[in-house]
Amino acid sequence: MAASTQHNLANIIKTIHKKLREDSKSMGAEQAWDRHLKDQETLDEYSATMQELALSHWDKNSLSDQKVVSRIVWTFTACQDYFENIDKFRRKELDIAKNNCQDKEAIPTTSSGAEKAPKYRLLDVGSCYNPFKIFEIFEVVPLDIAPASSEVLHCDFTNVKVGDNSVITGNRVKQLEKEWFDIVVLSLLLEYLPSPEQRLKCCITAYNLLKPEGVLVIVTPDSNHVGSNAKIFKSWQYVLARQGFVRVKYEKLPYLHCMLFRKAQLKVVAERWATVHESKNFYKQIFIPQDFTEAKTVKSTVCNKFLNQWETDNFLGELDCSVAELI
Repeated sequence: MAASTQHNLANIIKTIHKKLREDSKSMGAEQAWDRHLKDQETLDEYSATMQELALSHWDKNSLSDQKVVSRIVWTFTACQDYFENIDKFRRKELDIAKNNCQDKEAIPTTSSGAEKAPKYRLLDVGSCYNPFKIFEIFEVVPLDIAPASSEVLHCDFTNVKVGDNSVITGNRVKQLEKEWFDIVVLSLLLEYLPSPEQRLKCCITAYNLLKPEGVLVIVTPDSNHVGSNAKIFKSWQYVLARQGFVRVKYEKLPYLHCMLFRKAQLKVVAERWATVHESKNFYKQIFIPQDFTEAKTVKSTVCNKFLNQWETDNFLGELDCSVAELI
């Protein structure tokens, strides 16, 4: 019964995601997202469903099944380990900079960013119910377009401003302070957004909000084998390297991809990785697997339409494009 309920809840989330992507194709991503933000009934359903999935199923599954790792626990452990060993990452970055940076004077001799601390400022985007509040080492700012808890601030992260200070009116965030956070978490968020451009925009905003040497945590679902979508998620590393992020931890869990990116003190160090791997022919955008599976379905539908017409007319005519190109 529990498995059936979880499946039904997950289908609600998938259906909303799919509808957003379909609307994005027909009217444009920005218009589709704007319409979604005005659909309060769907927003409330999404929020309640995510909260129930997390509290009644995911968290319980992680306690009863050793193979199932909680995304919340993974984030806590990965961030704690990173800051405890930040000197190691700092030395590695400086070594790369000394060997590859033309402007030696631009290489910092000391850090001006994130440091080991009793508490780390964590921005949880798409927080829903503020799950990270259970960890004392985090000073959490939780955001969501449809908060499931009164302690979560209302914010559309795709359009939030970044400035010299934070601007919060009532429960709504209008602006966030640049380079203020040690950690930005995008957990189960990027696959929600209907376009690669919006996903990248969120990552760039996270970059601007992070202190140098702060970390971006990305968690995204995928129940397939680690190799099934390897090019897609390796391409995320490539795209984010171009923005100034260095991936320092990656783990494929049974149902999740979990990634930790460091905001480099010198952007050239991150860009170097992308330059070195330029020949790998990575995607230049932040795609998700559904972008390809749904496109393939559309192409297959077009193929079937042509093939049925051929069988009806018993005639093979010339087409503008080959069947091979459509598949």
